[in-house]
Amino acid sequence: MRHLFIFFVISCLGISNTGYAQSYSAPNNERPWNAQWITTQSDTGTNYGIFYFRKSVELAKKPTSFIVHVSADNRYKLYVNGALVSLGPARGDTYYWNYETVDLAPYLTAGNNLISALVWNEAQYRPEAQITVRTAFILQGDSPAEEILNTNNTWKSIRDYGHVPVPGFFFAATKGEMVVMDRTIKGDWKAANFNDSAWQKAAVLFDGKLKGMSDGLAWELVPSSIPPMELKYQRIPKLRIATGMSVPADFPAKKVAVTVPANTTVTLLLDQTYETNAYVTLNFSGGKGAGISIGYAESLYEKGSNGTRKGNRNEVDGKVFVGRIDSLLADGSEEQSYTTLNFRTYRYIRLIVHTQNDPLVINDIYGTFTAYPFKQTAVFNTDDTEITKMLDIGWRTARLNAWETYTDCPYYEQLQYIGDTRIQAMISYYYSGDDRLARNAINLMDHSRLTEGVTLSRYPTHSTQIISTFSLWYIGMLHDYWMYRNDNDFIKSKLTGERAVLEFFSKFQQADGSLKNLPYWTFVDWAGDMGWGPKGKDGSAAIYDLQLLWAYEWAAQMEAKIGLQVYADLYNQKAAQLKATIKRKYWDPAKKLYADTEEKKGYSQHANSLAILTGVVNDADMAAVAHNMLTDTTLTQCTVYFKYYLHQALVKAGLGNDYMNWLGIWRDNIKMGLTTWAEYSDLETTRSDCHAWGASPNIEFFRTVLGIDSYAPGFSKIKIEPHLGTITKVSGEIPHPDGKVAVSYLLSKGKWNISISLPQSTTGIFIWKGKTYSLKAGANSLVI
Repeated sequence: MRHLFIFFVISCLGISNTGYAQSYSAPNNERPWNAQWITTQSDTGTNYGIFYFRKSVELAKKPTSFIVHVSADNRYKLYVNGALVSLGPARGDTYYWNYETVDLAPYLTAGNNLISALVWNEAQYRPEAQITVRTAFILQGDSPAEEILNTNNTWKSIRDYGHVPVPGFFFAATKGEMVVMDRTIKGDWKAANFNDSAWQKAAVLFDGKLKGMSDGLAWELVPSSIPPMELKYQRIPKLRIATGMSVPADFPAKKVAVTVPANTTVTLLLDQTYETNAYVTLNFSGGKGAGISIGYAESLYEKGSNGTRKGNRNEVDGKVFVGRIDSLLADGSEEQSYTTLNFRTYRYIRLIVHTQNDPLVINDIYGTFTAYPFKQTAVFNTDDTEITKMLDIGWRTARLNAWETYTDCPYYEQLQYIGDTRIQAMISYYYSGDDRLARNAINLMDHSRLTEGVTLSRYPTHSTQIISTFSLWYIGMLHDYWMYRNDNDFIKSKLTGERAVLEFFSKFQQADGSLKNLPYWTFVDWAGDMGWGPKGKDGSAAIYDLQLLWAYEWAAQMEAKIGLQVYADLYNQKAAQLKATIKRKYWDPAKKLYADTEEKKGYSQHANSLAILTGVVNDADMAAVAHNMLTDTTLTQCTVYFKYYLHQALVKAGLGNDYMNWLGIWRDNIKMGLTTWAEYSDLETTRSDCHAWGASPNIEFFRTVLGIDSYAPGFSKIKIEPHLGTITKVSGEIPHPDGKVAVSYLLSKGKWNISISLPQSTTGIFIWKGKTYSLKAGANSLVI
């Protein structure tokens, strides 16, 4: 498609614009709308379909500003004179249905202009994260001058019957597509000179209403709180296997035509060399009746393993391809083009072409990378190439799991789970400082709460799933934001939800405070029986009591500072009672460990990690508990997800200088050729090759190794407590709400030369071998 060529031109010119117009919050976004939701004539609105909308407008001169608001259900791509200017709407729910605000002026000219939109509804085949009412499109001018573009029956529309749904097994992310090219709309329907005489007037549904201005019948419109997604032209570097014909050496790294002869089947295995998210474009000519299959996979599978063993991700020999597939049927014309409606996640692309009596020319294949537009501002300077590689892989993992929401994995689900998102948001704070996606996530989780108080496990989602333990991690997310971002008012607005969650849990507390028979899915980790969590004879378990205890501690701190003291007192009382119960009920003095249940038949790193982090472990027992967690292999071991909490516990226990010794699973990922971090610790059989919860080292290299941490709400005070282990030279910096925090450590001639720079409005402390030093705003230097 031409707009993707535009992306390429922009990229090559080095223009900072990511390829389409930047949205922002317009000053008139509270003015009632008078645009109408429109659709295509005779469409029921609830079936799978691809729809095009067009409107021409004559302008006396090129405007300096031309602001519009735009939204759709399910999704849209908006064009002005053929250029892509907006893509959305950002995922939400019907009570908070996002619209994007775009300035069209850079794309408009004096004279005739064509505004067009591609709208699609995947209906029953839609991703699990997609909430929907029916097919619809709306565009509203920001002021009377722009209202000439308001959607109503002056717009024209048509359905593209070339796109066919592909039923199949359950897949939480978007399904594959089937496109019959000779049934698609011919010509460039986005061009002003396109003949649309066969198109009908758009059908009007009803007026567009901002949130609170209607009875909630359909979409309650709100301005999107996040920026446009990044779009970047991306070549595919390598051809790994070609069967059926020889292929030019430069393909696909360069735009080189490949002609597939008539009556031939060709299979090409392409390797991006790293995992990515991208809209894939295939341009081709001829090949009437030819079938084209474009498959996408994170990795290949070993032959004979029935799709269970992956082996080294770099190896292709002795492997088979299993993946999601888009299918095309060529119509024989020149310059046919296909671009996926939704982005695809892949390292490997398998392209199969089966021609009939007409040869087919592959003119080009490439991707357009997409992700939330995070910018890395954290810096970690080291000569250790392993650390650098881990940070790079972790940042790629985090970026592929950040789009219009955070996601657990980009390939299989694309769902914003609270347990995953808590870690991802922390990575954002440390690595970028951009907290907009985290705020969006907190808002969405708050919206998901049921009347009984518990949140959904993931949101947005069109079906209900409740992981009750994740509601407690939601309170942890609130506390994290409160500590690392300077925004008390935002968190204060969420305390009602925090109270509702804790009220839900109080209903399942016994007289001594211990939880009994906690309902719904009680997920802890993928280790052992932690997928559903342990349960003693009385229906309780240490891991749940400890997580509730931590939530009480977080809530009490927030309530005391920005909420109501009565709640702080209540939660402190409940925490004190629960702490005493946990010590009495689960502590095993002989083993120097907390047991999983009162029967003391099982023990885990999980329960003992939270026991340390919640202050349940006495100082006198801390070293023994930490030692046993590391050495007793009979304990249920944390997988990569829960190692986030394990490592924090070990640091609190005084073992932070050993941090580099705890990264074995990450080293194993690298040895196995992964370019993002896998979901499970079993790298042969792990489902997802890209799970952001594995990127926690991107926090800990800064928080643990460099020692930079918040010491007061809003990061208003800073604690620097490095754990350098055998490192003798390292430096780095992270973003801070008031600037940045930078540190440098150098061991020279038996002395440590330490430099610390704090933002001008902050102070802090430096802790070194148990001694505390005061830090002033600005530059600090120490020789120890």
